[in-house]
Amino acid sequence: MSATDIRMGFVVISVASCPLLFFVNAPFGRFSLSKDHVLTALSVNGIQSWIFMELFAPISFIHAFTQAPLLDHVPPISAPQGLLAGLFLTHYLNRSLISPLRTPSRSKSHLSVVLSAVCFNLFNGLMMGTYLRSDTAHAFLSVAFRRPLYWGGVLIWLSGFIGNILHDEILLNIRRNAKAKGKAKYEEDPTKKRAEYYAIPHGYLYRYISYPNYFCEWVEWIGFALAAAPLPPLTSLTAFMQHFHAPWVFSFAEILLMLPRAYKGHQWYLNKFAEYPKERKAVVPFLI
Repeated sequence: MSATDIRMGFVVISVASCPLLFFVNAPFGRFSLSKDHVLTALSVNGIQSWIFMELFAPISFIHAFTQAPLLDHVPPISAPQGLLAGLFLTHYLNRSLISPLRTPSRSKSHLSVVLSAVCFNLFNGLMMGTYLRSDTAHAFLSVAFRRPLYWGGVLIWLSGFIGNILHDEILLNIRRNAKAKGKAKYEEDPTKKRAEYYAIPHGYLYRYISYPNYFCEWVEWIGFALAAAPLPPLTSLTAFMQHFHAPWVFSFAEILLMLPRAYKGHQWYLNKFAEYPKERKAVVPFLI
């Protein structure tokens, strides 16, 4: 398996999965299986499974970035490469440990979701770590500290990262308040839990969209891609795919795989709450 194989696999799977996910609910979160569903026996603890599956990304990234198993030639690590590696690991430190450990409760996840996420995170970490250690990245980033687009991308990443945390905190506060009032006492029953502690979030970008945490994560990784890799050329499909480097592939895959979930979650809010703001979009302010 080569780094190119992984990149192309991400593109193909994302393009193929996106339309299907508009019709199939991944069984976790507000779409967790009900207690009497035939497949509920394969549901696992939400917080523990989240930590388990998300840790595969930073672990495989560190292995690929430090050991470079898919590279024939391994250049030295420059400061711009090291900074970007730090940004990637900072995101996943928050995503895999800090955020879930601060979460008061989380609906059960089906084992199929966990295994799918393990595969995604394992290969994504491998793809991103391999790219950042490659000759291509080393050459592109050799004078990155003197390039305004590099620092612009880093600032965009930072704004998305902060926005992601701010909007996640609003959701966590809903759960904390519900738990404090005793509204989340039926831990073993996702159906009752769904009815109990979901509420309409307000504040910041929730004024405009239902999933600002998704939107901010897209902003985060688009900023990362701007800093880490050249824009792929639009002269031909062949040239585009040859230079469609890992950071751009990751951003592309995230958008395609998360967009259906945001759309269906938005519809869930509208159906669940009669007073839900009708002017809100799903995930992109004023557009989608």
